[in-house]
Amino acid sequence: MENLNQTVGKYRWTICSLVFFATTINYLDRSVISLLKMELTSEFNWNDGDYADIEIAFKVAYALGMLGAGRLIDKLGTKLGYLLATFLWSLAAVGHAIVQSTFGFMVARAALGVTESGNFPAAIKTVAEWFPRKERALATGIFNSGANIGAIVAPLTVPFIAAAWGWKWAFVITGSFGFVWVVAWFLLYEVPARNKKLTDAERLYILTDEEGVVEASDDNAPRISWFTLLKFRQTWAFVLGKFLTDPIWWFYLFWLPDFLNSEYKLTGTQVAVPVAVVYMISTVGSVWGGWLPLRFIRTGMPVFKARKTSMLLYAFLVMPIVFAQLLGSMNMWFAVIIIGIATSAHQAWSANIFTTVSDMFPKRAVGSVTGIGGMCGGIGGIFLTLFVQKNMFVHYRSIGQIETAYYIMFAICGSMYLLAWLIMHVLVPRMERIKV
Repeated sequence: MENLNQTVGKYRWTICSLVFFATTINYLDRSVISLLKMELTSEFNWNDGDYADIEIAFKVAYALGMLGAGRLIDKLGTKLGYLLATFLWSLAAVGHAIVQSTFGFMVARAALGVTESGNFPAAIKTVAEWFPRKERALATGIFNSGANIGAIVAPLTVPFIAAAWGWKWAFVITGSFGFVWVVAWFLLYEVPARNKKLTDAERLYILTDEEGVVEASDDNAPRISWFTLLKFRQTWAFVLGKFLTDPIWWFYLFWLPDFLNSEYKLTGTQVAVPVAVVYMISTVGSVWGGWLPLRFIRTGMPVFKARKTSMLLYAFLVMPIVFAQLLGSMNMWFAVIIIGIATSAHQAWSANIFTTVSDMFPKRAVGSVTGIGGMCGGIGGIFLTLFVQKNMFVHYRSIGQIETAYYIMFAICGSMYLLAWLIMHVLVPRMERIKV
């Protein structure tokens, strides 16, 4: 099969690159507000509670949107569904520039959340359509690294755009990139069965599993209802894994600039390099996280065991974040590196937990299951923000002990992945593929 892979062509990787750029834009757009927090706080007189409310508005809309987006992507297909989602979230991102109140930002963030929710169901479904099972974690790791690239580009551009032309232009310029992607997607993308740029050999390779069996098409099979999907332990393993670990990534994304300001008094463009370094490190984890299970599979390890072994390793790699502040008290860069390792491990975990969906479910259900899990990940983020971050951060900042709030949050971050892995292992010891 390896020799075959050298002759079948590589158009599937062109598709992967399109998904990578969409994910980059997705995370660039959602990261902008965290980098403008200090400037917007001054203009609109926000406190930590106001910012948390704005963050919650995004997460609620994202969570609700995920459920519908996954179903819609399964119904419309990846070409039209992905195009529509990207166009709408780009409009929402640019729309932040006309906001004139705190409530207006809540509305704008809600609009961005519900539209951005289409990215991952569409991306995971695209990978399931375009890659054989053994390559899906690598493809997912590559496109998922776009989240890191977006988070790197944001601090290296947004503060400087805002300093030169004002915060409104930061939203307009970054939000406009999605419109360019929409044109490229429309011109280059079609599903494998109808794509004229794809050779017959590569099409066959995509459909062939690790045992050499050609996967039957399910294009004409009936859709699987949410109620039916919720009967399977496989669905609940994915859902609970996302519920426990997605909120940690949200925490990094929305609060890292504030942590650097609170602990080290960095402001404005000063946070650009430390934030960028964190996400540069996490980019390595995303790609490596997808490569490692493929390496295990090539040595003869079963897919399910390769996936679980990799995820357990990533769960342990997150744990040192509990020492971030202790070591960071000696030098800020110790904290930056440890947080970078934790975000790297998260992205490696994310590449694999997403891939478990296409491991365990038929292609026609991938968007729906991804949407259900994404919704529950968003709900987990809401709970963490509402019941832990909002009250805790406001309280400890009011008494001049904000560092205590971060100690607690980093302890939560360090424990969630191992807990999630244990729950998933109990529910699905062998990650059996369902038959519907």
